[in-house]
Amino acid sequence: MSTTTFSSTCFLKGSEVKVSNLKSNNGNWKLHIGGSTALSTKRMQISNSKQEKEIRVALLGASGYTGAEIIRLLANHPYFGITVMTADRNAGKSMDSVFPHFITQKDLPVLVSTNDADFSDVDAVFCCLPHGTTQEIIKGLPKRLKIVDLSADFRLRNVSEYEEWYGQPHRAPDLQEEAVYGLTEILREEIKNAHLVANPGCYPTSIQLPLVPLIKANLIEHKNIIIDAKSGASGAGRGAKVGNLYTELTEGIMSYGVTRHRHGEYHSQKFDLDPCFMQIIALTMKQII
Repeated sequence: MSTTTFSSTCFLKGSEVKVSNLKSNNGNWKLHIGGSTALSTKRMQISNSKQEKEIRVALLGASGYTGAEIIRLLANHPYFGITVMTADRNAGKSMDSVFPHFITQKDLPVLVSTNDADFSDVDAVFCCLPHGTTQEIIKGLPKRLKIVDLSADFRLRNVSEYEEWYGQPHRAPDLQEEAVYGLTEILREEIKNAHLVANPGCYPTSIQLPLVPLIKANLIEHKNIIIDAKSGASGAGRGAKVGNLYTELTEGIMSYGVTRHRHGEYHSQKFDLDPCFMQIIALTMKQII
């Protein structure tokens, strides 16, 4: 029987910990951890075969910035496994050919077009498509799926307000009625039981997380709230726009959508707030300040 052995030593709270790793002839690894003082000896079996994840996920719009961030969060998640990824303009490509930093993620599926996606082995869907393109696609998905939509298509409760802010009529009003808009930190139970979750955008997320606990605890009043938010350029997507070029943004910051930014509507519909909301774009990639 052939074995492969390596060892290393580290220190934890003043205790020397010795680690050795042995490989047996059946392809499994035995990890031996021993401590000289407080730590007792433990053994753990680790299989070198690919682990089957409990929740199988489809990711729609994987080649955008939002899709790439979802992949980063899910790729090493203990329970979620990505089984389907769509990107119509990049169908047939590997994810690392679109975003080279995913070169180490060897288990990611090849990108396919939305029409070719197979949802038979999928439990949940993360939809990262542009605003206005999501409603028809989600309407056609199997009803058994749990869906998290990261576009703005199901965030506004009133469909007439959606048309006012996004310039087109809502094409799935029945789904809009059942959609739950919010964050798990605030509406955990409602989201747990929802078929469709409308994920808040960048500004509302950064605003709700600090404000809602303060409001619920009656530590601040609802009036005279000033929100001074600064966003990186990735929120505008990967499309080429003159206003997002490096030469337009560098060496300064600028406000935009003053007095009329669609994210301001989300604060009033959910939390009865009418804050002074100032949004500013800065030359960072994806931070919110």
